[in-house]
Formats: sequence, C-alpha cells, structure tokens
Amino acid sequence: MTALACDRPEEKGIPLARWSYAEIARQLIALGLVVYIATSTVGRWLAAEKIRPWRYHNWQHVVNPKAFLERARPVLELYEHAKEWLKEGVWIVCADEKTSIQARERPEVPQPAVPGHPVHVAARYVRHGALHLFAALSVADGWVGGVCRQRKRFVDFQAFLLEVVIPEALRRGVHTVALIVDNGTTHAPKQLQRWLDEQCAFNGWALSVQVFWLPANASWLDQIEIWFSILQRKLLQPNHFESLQTLENAILAFIARYTETAKPIQWTYTFEKLEHKLGIN
Repeated sequence: MTALACDRPEEKGIPLARWSYAEIARQLIALGLVVYIATSTVGRWLAAEKIRPWRYHNWQHVVNPKAFLERARPVLELYEHAKEWLKEGVWIVCADEKTSIQARERPEVPQPAVPGHPVHVAARYVRHGALHLFAALSVADGWVGGVCRQRKRFVDFQAFLLEVVIPEALRRGVHTVALIVDNGTTHAPKQLQRWLDEQCAFNGWALSVQVFWLPANASWLDQIEIWFSILQRKLLQPNHFESLQTLENAILAFIARYTETAKPIQWTYTFEKLEHKLGIN
C-alpha cells in the first residue's frame, strides 16, 4: 500500500491525478493483494506513515541559480535598505499589473454575516467585463498608487508611470526612482529604460529612473504581489459589482483608504537566505 501511495496513479495505468483512500483500497483489491480492505484502514496506515497522496503543492525549480542570484541580489538589497535610502533621496517602488479583474453582478447583494452563518453570496452572476489594475508599491512606507485600464499594453504601463509614479516621485522630491518590475511583455524590457531616460530628459525632471528587473518566474520576490493578495481578500472576494465603473471606483477607493494607514511590508527574505537556499554560499 505504501509503494502504491508513493507512485503516481498514471504509472499504474489508472486515469487519476491523485490517489484517495478509496482508490487505493480499490487498487489493492484489483491487484489481488487483499480480498477486502476498509478505506478507514488505508487512512490509518497512511496517517501513521505521514503520507498524503491526495494533497499537492506547486513548486518552482530555479534552472540557473547563478543567473537567478545575479538578478535577485540588487532587488533584495533595495528591499533591505529602502527606508534609509529614501532619506537620501532614492525611492524604491515595485510596479506590476493585476489582470482580468471581473465585474460580476449577483442577482442579490451579498447578505452580511449573522450569528451561526457566514456572509451569503448568490452563486449566479452576470459578467460585465474585466479591468486591468496597474499599481505601484512604495517599499519604504507602503504607499500604493494605481489606475485601471480596459487593456494591458506597454502604452498603458507608460501612461500609468506618467500619471501616478512620476508625479508622486516629484512630490516627494527624490532624485532617483528605483523601479522594480518583472519581465512581462507589458513592461517592454528592451524599451523601458531608454524610454524613461528620454522622458526625464525631455521634461527636464530633476530625477532619474533606474529599472531593476526581477529574475524570470520570480513573482514571489515582488512585494506588489503581496499587496495584490490583500486587495483580493479584502475587496474582490466575494465579487459583486454592478458595472466596470463600480468596480473601478471600488478599487480606487480601496487604494485611497489603504494608503491612509499604509505600513511597509515586513520583508525578511534577504540575499543571504536566498544564497543559502540555492546552496551557493
């Protein structure tokens, strides 16, 4: 039974993604190993051996650890020194998009919780389209700025930087913006830095913008993703918005309210920890 539980079902010719107690019991009988076995017995044996084949978790393998470290080092160092560097005029910002946020209108407004029952949400809904949220997070103090767009293109990201990030940098009076972004096509990796340099020179801004690229497949190193999860939990679930305009207004109101009491994310993952994890130290 242990050997069976530690093999993938398809390796045994079974069209399943994962084993369950019942499927393991059924296969043991089919193999002629037992005449009968209760699913509770299978469960008891697996619990004793701490084997849970019905569960799974995703993992990301770093293909090139040295290249990954080379990209991750400056980003993690920026996180570590964000507060002190802000005092010296270097503002560290993470920017990205939360895509395809749907506006779903339920036939009834979600009912608030009452003693003994959670919030009730109707299962049926009507879709009114989707928005893309462009957002930026200030690593040093937790400030968040954002805009919603119906499309997700480089030109939309450019507009977001010009409308939100640059004005905030000028308001703060910093001389350098350290912009942390991933390698998505929306950010045009081959064009972004050159375009930012041209904008600073053309407009005569007394600041420079330096782009820091995250390693590929490393969204877990992007602090804005943590804030996106906060937005998802606190506003977008359950999803009930009568229109795209209602959805946009709600998102922008949430950002404004969040920024009133914003605090920096308590980031503790250092370059040394990553180096140790990858076994390169």
